[in-house]
Amino acid sequence: MGVHHLTWRVTASGLEDEILIADAMSDLIGDDELVEIEKTTSYYGSSIHLINAITKKNKLAIKSLSKLGIDNLDLLIDSLEDRMDENNTLHFRIGLDELIRGEFVIVSSNAKSIKGQTKLEVYPGQSPLEEAKNILNQAKEIIAR
Repeated sequence: MGVHHLTWRVTASGLEDEILIADAMSDLIGDDELVEIEKTTSYYGSSIHLINAITKKNKLAIKSLSKLGIDNLDLLIDSLEDRMDENNTLHFRIGLDELIRGEFVIVSSNAKSIKGQTKLEVYPGQSPLEEAKNILNQAKEIIAR
């Protein structure tokens, strides 16, 4: 049981401070070397920044998830059926403005947010929902320590 990888992703307009956002994502993932910023242009020609933070390390991924806090982890556990896809990936979003303030709030897909995706290692005979619940409970245990 474990996390195959954890990805945090956001698209920032050319008017937003991409360094500030990247710093907040660095705090979230726990390692500034895992954060990448790609400058590109939107369909309409304005500049945008694609900011990603990815880890394939199980312990680092669970520690990053633990930063969401017990209430948010409980919310994810309660809504696993709606958030898991057929590829054993858990999808959720946290508020971008809240993250910059050092807060973690699970938000809906239409809010200004950072997308989180956790791809789980699930083997034949295992339940993806149970594995997701186990991972989120491991994150809660880190908080309790």
